[in-house]
Amino acid sequence: MRIGLLGGSFDPVHRAHLTLANTALAELNLDQVQLIPAGQPWQRPPLGASTSDRLTMTSLAVGQQSGLLVNSVEIDRNGPTYTIETLESLPQGPEYFWILGADQLANFCTWRRWSEIVSRVQLVVAQRPGSELIIPPELAIWLNTNNKRLIHLPFEPLDISANEIRQRIARGESTADFLPEAVGQYITARGLYRQHTD
Repeated sequence: MRIGLLGGSFDPVHRAHLTLANTALAELNLDQVQLIPAGQPWQRPPLGASTSDRLTMTSLAVGQQSGLLVNSVEIDRNGPTYTIETLESLPQGPEYFWILGADQLANFCTWRRWSEIVSRVQLVVAQRPGSELIIPPELAIWLNTNNKRLIHLPFEPLDISANEIRQRIARGESTADFLPEAVGQYITARGLYRQHTD
């Protein structure tokens, strides 16, 4: 099995997340891509929606799309979310591909036990709007020393951010172009992000 792993706050999950997951599924010949909503991301400010709301929205976004699944492992675990602990909890056997954006790659070497992460998975990086794709020197040295490579995913970045979506909702503006319909309906029904102004 070849399994892609796409972690994120998904606050809220949006069309760019799904496009990235589907691109990885096709381009890397994966059997599936698992979207993993974060529990308490330790490098992020407090999130706008609860863990249960974010998990529900991610499940609604994935729906019945072939090859896409939701993995709640980080939400099920109490405390801060660390990628290495997520990887340690996954079943042994499949080949795992950790998908991240260029913005995350830039600070990858600040992640807890980052060298163990990259020893367990194939790192896959996709371009993000406004982020230059730069491999941290420490990571470049580790990859070269250990004869591993960083996979560049051919991906046309979409200029969509969860922060912009939250701001639009707070201002009462339409987000129909950015969100799967079911997610937009859920946000409206739950009254999420209405007070979010940062």
